[in-house]
Amino acid sequence: MVWFGIGRSGPGRHRGLRWWVLRILERGPKNGAEIMDDMEAMSQGWWRPSPGSVYPLLDELTKEGTIKKLDDGRYELTDKAGETDWFRWGFGSGPRNVSQVLAEISNLVSYLEDLKRSKSQEVSMHASEIDSLSKRLEGVGK
Repeated sequence: MVWFGIGRSGPGRHRGLRWWVLRILERGPKNGAEIMDDMEAMSQGWWRPSPGSVYPLLDELTKEGTIKKLDDGRYELTDKAGETDWFRWGFGSGPRNVSQVLAEISNLVSYLEDLKRSKSQEVSMHASEIDSLSKRLEGVGK
């Protein structure tokens, strides 16, 4: 079994890595090293892709027009990226109906509850944002 497409050779060998790179670039421009750092952080230190995987993929994505390289060496998504179904590659397209959205929100709330137990101060720093989201959700349910 291949995890996230890692270890494949030939066409499509970057499929899982592609998904991660595009998700990271969705947040804002990054250079290759920053992308690798983000992946390592997202996997909690379990995985750091090699430059031999990341940079060829960045070149491939640039050639196909999905991303572009900025003058400062960082990469960003292009309009073409927004027109494709790249977000479906890897793990699926995310919640599609109200029940799925509510299940996802419930999972995220559980995660925040766990964080509050282990990193109370970090969660407390975002109390006003949490309260604001809670009020927005209350308004949706009425």
